[in-house]
Amino acid sequence: MAVLDVLREGELTILGRIPSASNATLVCDAALDDTELRCVYKPVRGEVPLWDFPDGTLAGREVASYLVSEALGWGAIPATVHRDGPVGPGMVQRWIETPDNSEHPRADAGSPRVDLVDLCPADSVPTGFFAVLEAYDHTGEPVVLVHADDPRLQRLAVLDVVLNNADRKGGHVLEGLDGGVYGIDHGICLHSEDKLRTVLWGWAGEQVPAHLVADVATLVEQLETAGSELREELRELITADEIEALTLRAMVIAENATMPFPPGRRPIPWPPF
Repeated sequence: MAVLDVLREGELTILGRIPSASNATLVCDAALDDTELRCVYKPVRGEVPLWDFPDGTLAGREVASYLVSEALGWGAIPATVHRDGPVGPGMVQRWIETPDNSEHPRADAGSPRVDLVDLCPADSVPTGFFAVLEAYDHTGEPVVLVHADDPRLQRLAVLDVVLNNADRKGGHVLEGLDGGVYGIDHGICLHSEDKLRTVLWGWAGEQVPAHLVADVATLVEQLETAGSELREELRELITADEIEALTLRAMVIAENATMPFPPGRRPIPWPPF
């Protein structure tokens, strides 16, 4: 059975709440016929209002971000739908199993490893990682924020530019047990004004790989086509100005094929995880 069908139509059973989330974030099981799927449910009524994102809902922006990722063909955001639930309308998203949350740990789970986005001692940046920010930990020791030079992560960095993601923290990057790299928590994306804040600055100023540029160019075609399915779906979720700003950001990537530099000091969400 299709994942989207289970997320849209399945009966939601609330298992618990993620206490660290700033908005109500509920872990659920969605059951449809003989299929059961773990998911995250964020009801609109549990959203904390944001003065700088006054239009629409955070749940709607999460779904809109998923639609853009799917239009690109990247699958970089877990399957996400807007539906009614036990405490009202909201977004429901497929749960991603990772080495940290899986009930079935990998054989090398006890071995030291560096996450795709991590903090390391200032003098120990791993090979194949970009150093993004130098800081001090809670003991006063110098540390550096790093992220991997990984094509799966680079694709997510390009998506963040297109989405104008204002909150790409390290904890919002998941490396699934299925080998995929996924972005989550896209409630403050797609604003018409520049609000890009991300920990993924390692490719700033670099050329975007040609295959990703081609995908973004295809996205532009969909966004520029009046009455296209994508435009009609986005109209239900974000404003007309935000759709036009999305189109312009995608056009810039498609035409320049270059990742932006951060304006002034690197705008990084805080805390970064």
